Formats: sequence, structure tokens, C-alpha cells
Amino acid sequence: MGSNGARPAAHIVWDWNGTLFHDTDAVVGATNSAFAELGLEPITQERYRELYCVPIPRFYERLMGRLPTEAEWLVMDEAFQRHYAEHRVRCRLADGVDLLLAEWQAAGRSQSILSMYGHDELIPLVRGFGIEARFVRVDGRTGPSGGGKSAHMVRHLAALRNVEPRRTVVIGDAADDALAARDAGAHAVLYTGGSHSRASLEAAGVPVVDTLAEAVETAAELAR
Repeated sequence: MGSNGARPAAHIVWDWNGTLFHDTDAVVGATNSAFAELGLEPITQERYRELYCVPIPRFYERLMGRLPTEAEWLVMDEAFQRHYAEHRVRCRLADGVDLLLAEWQAAGRSQSILSMYGHDELIPLVRGFGIEARFVRVDGRTGPSGGGKSAHMVRHLAALRNVEPRRTVVIGDAADDALAARDAGAHAVLYTGGSHSRASLEAAGVPVVDTLAEAVETAAELAR
């Protein structure tokens, strides 16, 4: 409860890549550019969305038929990050994001971002789109890339004031977002516009929607 005894407001934790930031084309393009450096065959966006998972080395195992060695993973990750930085500049926010964020905030609710994109790259990107003031906290990854989100989610929610996990909804585009929400005691809604196919998202056992507007509507219901 808040210091004035008020019930904590509903809260959304937004994912960034593939959710607020429409960068799926850039991710697949960077993946294929990295694959080309390693002599691997390119992958279609449909195939990417069918196979994508975390930890990322497991995703590469699905593509290669074996887990990459530690040395291969380091090369793959460096190549992906380098190519993604080039592809990213053409990406924009998902349709309608500005209005959805503004309306949620205007209703007296709070929201934050938790992303596995590097923190030092995330902050100027969010700021550059002019939406930083919509969020009470923006956290990107500060450790090694490629891992899951659960421990980060627990820390993220613990750092928020007057936010209760049971009135918190994670909105993301990956099954790992649902897992992280569950591990933190929060709800989740998964969005089909990013890295996963609908079939792989539905296996997570949480609501799956095709638009971010639907995601916000569902979040409002779950956080009651």
C-alpha cells in the first residue's frame, strides 16, 4: 500500500524490442548478416519466428543442429550486435504507441520498460523518440547478452515504488516475457507483432493479442 493508504495503481512493464520498438526486420536482417559471416544459410522471418527462443545459444542450436561453442557464440553475438546497430536506424515505434502510452499515463496508471537490449544503447533510443517521460523507470541489460529475463524482472519490480506484482502486467512479444512475469508474480500479455509466431506464444498459457491496443485493454482487465 502507498504511504497514504491508497491502493497501488495498475502498472505495465513494457518490453522494448519487437514490442514498443518495431524492429523485427532489423533483427532478422542482422541475424542473416551475422550468419553470412559464419558461412551459414540465411533464415526467413517466418522461420525465425517459429524457432526463436532464449537463451539465444539455444536458438542457434535449433538453426545449426548443435549448440555453438563458446567461441562461436562470442563471434555470433558480436556480429549480430554490429549489424543490428546498422539496421536499427531505419526502425520506428510500433503503430499507435505514442497514444497508448499517453492514455495509460493520463488514466493515473504507471508504466516502465524492461529490455534485454543493452542499457547504454536503450536509454538514448527511448529518449530520442520523446517518450521517456511516460515511464517511471527504464531498464536495459547490464550483463552478458543472450540470457533470460526472469531475474531482471524480479529486480525491476523490486525497484519500483508503489507497484504491486499482482497489479502488474508484462507486455512483450516473446514467451520469455510470460516466464519472467510468472517468476515475478505478475501477469503477462503476449503480442504477435514481434519475434514469435502466434503458435509459439500460445504455448505460454497467457493471453495472446494481435495489436498493442488489445494488449493494453487486456492488461487493464488483468490488473484490476
